[in-house]
Amino acid sequence: MRSDTNLGILRTWRSAAAASGTLSSMTLISRSDRTVPATVQARSRRTPAEAFAVIVPGPLALIYEKWGPFPATREARDQTGAWDGVGQSRTLVLGDGTTLKEVIVEFQGGRTFSYEATEFTNALGRLIHGVRGDWTFIEDGTGSIVRWTWEFKPRPFCRLPVRLLLVPLFRNYMQRAVGNAVRLADRS
Repeated sequence: MRSDTNLGILRTWRSAAAASGTLSSMTLISRSDRTVPATVQARSRRTPAEAFAVIVPGPLALIYEKWGPFPATREARDQTGAWDGVGQSRTLVLGDGTTLKEVIVEFQGGRTFSYEATEFTNALGRLIHGVRGDWTFIEDGTGSIVRWTWEFKPRPFCRLPVRLLLVPLFRNYMQRAVGNAVRLADRS
């Protein structure tokens, strides 16, 4: 499926979520923003709800390992709540000591959750305002498809380097993380 089709589906879903009250009023990315998406997926033997229950609260250090220029995620600090509801936030500390802040903006237990990542203290902070992250767990026979999308919001004059350099590299990091997440779910 083309990435702009995926974004259209996400934006339609967001509109429905906003109407149902499962969407935060905070918005990093608006309809008029020109974003750069990256999407990866992997199949799990677990049902969507089972995979969701393991992956969402899962051990960050086992899922988000270092790949290429991207550091591992070491820990979450200052987390509000159990990471299971709109408005909850945390600061991620990466392997190189840099940080970023995540806030949940949508949450439908067992199916999907979305967050905004901002306040990057590493080089990403010079290229992007932030990221909209979406984890979706879709029924697939007796298992599920686990899909992760990052929608980058580039800073002025940074869209081309984000699209041509950052996203192709970051997609490899994402694929490794989704693979780690699915293996973790399948072993549980």
